[in-house]
Amino acid sequence: MKKLSLQWRITLMATVLIGLTCVAMKLLLCSSGMLYMDSIGNFILDSEFTETERAEYFDPLSASCSDAVTIVVANAQEEFCMSTWFITAAVALLSGILTWFVSGQALKPLKTFANQVETVQLHNLADVRIDENAVPEFHQLSYSFNQMLERLDNAFTAQKQFSGNAAHELRTPVASMQAQIELFTDEHPHLSKEYSEFLGALKEQNERLSQTIKTLLEMSNLEAVERNDFIEIGPMVEEIFADLTTQAERHKISLSLEGNGSITGSDTLLYRMLFNLTENAIKFNREDGTVTVAIAQDEQQLLIHVIDTGLGIPEEHKRNIFQPFFRVDGSRNRELGGVGLGMSLVWEIANLHNGDVWVEKSGRTGTTIAIRLPKK
Repeated sequence: MKKLSLQWRITLMATVLIGLTCVAMKLLLCSSGMLYMDSIGNFILDSEFTETERAEYFDPLSASCSDAVTIVVANAQEEFCMSTWFITAAVALLSGILTWFVSGQALKPLKTFANQVETVQLHNLADVRIDENAVPEFHQLSYSFNQMLERLDNAFTAQKQFSGNAAHELRTPVASMQAQIELFTDEHPHLSKEYSEFLGALKEQNERLSQTIKTLLEMSNLEAVERNDFIEIGPMVEEIFADLTTQAERHKISLSLEGNGSITGSDTLLYRMLFNLTENAIKFNREDGTVTVAIAQDEQQLLIHVIDTGLGIPEEHKRNIFQPFFRVDGSRNRELGGVGLGMSLVWEIANLHNGDVWVEKSGRTGTTIAIRLPKK
């Protein structure tokens, strides 16, 4: 029962209720109908037969075929009871069918509400509002839902503002520390091994912090970026390959491009999205592996697959890799300089272009990340 839809529950409950009512009415009608038929038979006998004849006459088992009145009354009672059973079944079935259609119409506002809820995304919280006057019974629910959306939008806006402001304030002192470390290293080339390792670790951590701040700033300003550039994806991927050639050669990874396509969006953001995916595919690949970017399109959408030959993503982590600061292998990410924001930025960029990004498949032979972007 729990797995049935609300429409089916209403239909079944209404059908059972109407069926029980019909059965009760049938029993009452049968008993009253048989009583009236017996009264009619008694009236006829009182007027035409003696008392002895009446006693014998109304025994249906002993009545002869010449006893016309008895046969007619007995047959009429049986036919009446049988016909009421058929009528009961027909009414119950018809009521179930009518209840299905009537409940479907009655539940339309709820389905509309559900469809509106499904359109709610992180980037449109301020624009999505449920009609509070559609149905009086939904007024309080719609009002509460709209208030919840408003609170969520305010919370996310405050969070983005805080992240942007904090990253902006941190950028200057971090850049200053980086400059001081490099200057100190240049002025003291003959430091001991212990001090050199310490400065190297300090410089590495400072660079990682700088990269984190840069990514946070990018994520806090995504919605302000114009998205009306006409972009050829193939040449963009080739440019990304050129920028990552040194890194790919260091890991002995071969890069390949299949297909081409075009789309209207932000050149800067889409470049960052594909750059992050390709860079991740190189970082987490095997030596002598491959990274392939396959592009396909039709009249409505552009589909991009980034395919690597790495170790894959564990099944339990496939839905989490697009969360901020999530890392499948923390130690390996730290070793390779990851901060856990690259894939989150990919998801944000795809979402801003009304698209989707997901792990299409992953295993020991590699991972395929799919991106679907509407052309309009």
